Formats: sequence, C-alpha cells, structure tokens
Amino acid sequence: MATRKLLLIIAEAALEKNLIADAKRFGAHGYTVSDVRGASQEGERDGEWEFSRSIEMKVICSEAVAQTLAQHLLSSYCQHYSITMFIAEGEVLRPERF
Repeated sequence: MATRKLLLIIAEAALEKNLIADAKRFGAHGYTVSDVRGASQEGERDGEWEFSRSIEMKVICSEAVAQTLAQHLLSSYCQHYSITMFIAEGEVLRPERF
C-alpha cells in the first residue's frame, strides 16, 4: 500500500471536457466522472435540464498533481462556474496505477 491524494471535484457538467483535459495535462493517470445532484447556498442543481447538471470527478494522484490541478481549477474556473473541491489522503492498493 501507498499514500496518494484524492482530489474530488463537483462542478457544472459543462466543464467536464475541460476538467478531463486539465487533469491529463497536469499529470493525472486517470479519473472517474459521475453525474450527481445536490444543493448549496447558491441553489439546487437537480439535473432536470442541461444547464442544471453537475458532475463529480475523482482523481487519485500524487500530492503535487492534486495541489497543482486544484490551484489551476481555482484560478481558471471558480470565478465563473459552480465548483466545489476537496483533497483527502488515502491508501491505495495498487500504487503503480496512480
């Protein structure tokens, strides 16, 4: 086992292609994307129409990749799009994959 970071990103679905490209560009070896629904202080995103869809993107990577990617997303998208992010530490069973 080895320690890696989990960068979890919840964002407007319109950003999916950009987020994937950014993750690859900053060194992520893979990612998982799911459609999600939820609410915050800013309102509800129920996914009933195209502009209210949200995604959750999980990236397991090194600390350097997680920090660099998160900072890029903060500076590039957070001013104009709804994005929530957090970084957690975890143990991975196949560290060569991450």
